[in-house]
Amino acid sequence: MAPAPVGFDLDMTLIDSRRAIMASFAGVAADTGMPIDPAAVDGRLGIKLEDELAFWFPPDEVPAAMRIYRAHYMRLAGPLTTVLPGTRESLAAVRAGGARAVVITAKYEVTARLSLDGADLAADELFADVHGPGKAAVLVGLRAAAYVGDTPADMAAAVTAGVRAVGVATGSFTDRDLRAAGAYVVLASLAEFPAVYASLRFSPQ
Repeated sequence: MAPAPVGFDLDMTLIDSRRAIMASFAGVAADTGMPIDPAAVDGRLGIKLEDELAFWFPPDEVPAAMRIYRAHYMRLAGPLTTVLPGTRESLAAVRAGGARAVVITAKYEVTARLSLDGADLAADELFADVHGPGKAAVLVGLRAAAYVGDTPADMAAAVTAGVRAVGVATGSFTDRDLRAAGAYVVLASLAEFPAVYASLRFSPQ
């Protein structure tokens, strides 16, 4: 039997998309005249786009704001996105162990694939437009061994699914934040993941 797959979040876990995201929200603010606080957006990185825009726009204006954001993001993602340290090595370590490396993200599928392609990264499977309990459901369906992410919601999803919650403090949240949400281990970056993966021999809990 093949080893259980490992799930990875995308934004601020595998890729540093902060500049592209923040510039896209700045574009929404400029195009609509709606003042959007960058610090507030940054503090919630990882939630679904529509949920973030709901903090700034009435419900009937959110769909139009989403279209504006995605138009900016499609233009900015390539030049403003980088691969985080250890990403390629971490995906390779999972595959070298005979397991699948699966990306599970709140990002819209089109922009998730754009981001992966632009960074020259490949997921063995991609689940997009899922957050919180939605990620937990995907992890259960996959019978995953672990989920690697940068937010408390990622850690909570892993705990709910009964898999190892591996935090990486490369996003907007601290080691303490991630441990409080249930992280089994917190890494300073994915550069530490291959050794951790090899030593723990992750299996479903």
